[in-house]
Amino acid sequence: MPKRTSKPSLAAETITESMKQTSDHSEPHVVENQQEQSRPTSTADGENHPYLTTFIDATPATLIALDETYHILDCNAAASVALGVPSARIIGRNCAEVLTCRNLNRMKLCGTSSCPLTRVLHRNLPLPDEELIIGDDYEVSTIVTPIATPQGSYIAFTARDISTMKVANQVRANFVSMVSHELRTPLNSVHGFIDLIMQGHMGELNAEQFKYLGYAQEGVQQLISIAEDILFMTRSDVGQFEVKQEEVNFRVLARQVVNSLETQAHKADVVLLKDIPSPSPLLYIDPQRMKQVLNNLVINAIKFTPPGGTVTIRARAYDEQQVMISVIDTGYGIPPEDRPHVFERFYQSNHILQSRMGGYGLGLSIAKLIVEQHGGTIDFESTLNEGTTFYFTAPLCRGPL
Repeated sequence: MPKRTSKPSLAAETITESMKQTSDHSEPHVVENQQEQSRPTSTADGENHPYLTTFIDATPATLIALDETYHILDCNAAASVALGVPSARIIGRNCAEVLTCRNLNRMKLCGTSSCPLTRVLHRNLPLPDEELIIGDDYEVSTIVTPIATPQGSYIAFTARDISTMKVANQVRANFVSMVSHELRTPLNSVHGFIDLIMQGHMGELNAEQFKYLGYAQEGVQQLISIAEDILFMTRSDVGQFEVKQEEVNFRVLARQVVNSLETQAHKADVVLLKDIPSPSPLLYIDPQRMKQVLNNLVINAIKFTPPGGTVTIRARAYDEQQVMISVIDTGYGIPPEDRPHVFERFYQSNHILQSRMGGYGLGLSIAKLIVEQHGGTIDFESTLNEGTTFYFTAPLCRGPL
């Protein structure tokens, strides 16, 4: 492929503008006039600062400027080191040939809806703190920022090495995994013995004994679920998470989820509904893992929906390869200050509802991980005191809805 002509001044401007935005991820920057673009490096005071060029070249963070067709316009020295390719062989090439972005489960993102560049251009919003693998095997935390100019859209791709942090996290994860594994065996034994007692194998129980044993069984089951979820996340971090995809009728899967949670919904006085077109979409998914996603989303929705509300599982066409699945509640909504942290592991809101509803902050992280492993994306919309909609894409087995 012939090399594209690099635009050093525009690339420097793109990178500089993205650096101004790293503390504000709410709005894309707009370069207002051509005069500003012609400056090699300028800041908010409108003055030229040639030292910024040296700063960009010397920073240890990887800095790459791309156009809206994903071709690389410019990069700094750190990018060349990170990718193991000389700058002359980076500039002008398509990012899929150089960056080859993968998620932490090593699934290739180029050409999919999960591609960070595609997501940024589609939403026209910055993407903060996305952990990826780029180049041969370089784990980074990235910030991807859209830059709008009268001449077109550009992207600033910033990445920093997280390998040292990953080593420390791995030590911690191994310890947590060991503790969780050691807890799971005795917890399963306790759960089994309680079940035997409740079935009357150790003698007849009166109503009060049966009630309190039921409380104990629920508590033990919750602890088992926590241990299982921690083990799941730990195995995923070390690349031991695989999906076993097969053809699945989504209506059947949704019915199984609704049936399993009907009792919990009834206790909360919440109605579970399904809104699935006919014929039902046939998905190419791991049924157990996708059931886990729906379970986590519906349980969350039930917990944060007041009595008399509804939770709806909906499926709609997205494109020829994917279906959009939504879990819609008429609940309290997510406070604005909590929204950037929704998918973070172990995140606990300070909101009074969170302390009342409980939870340990892994359900949505696990849902995101499973959806991304299927090549999809997950997000949400929320309005206070009106409700929240979590939606994600899943691959179709064949054709559109």
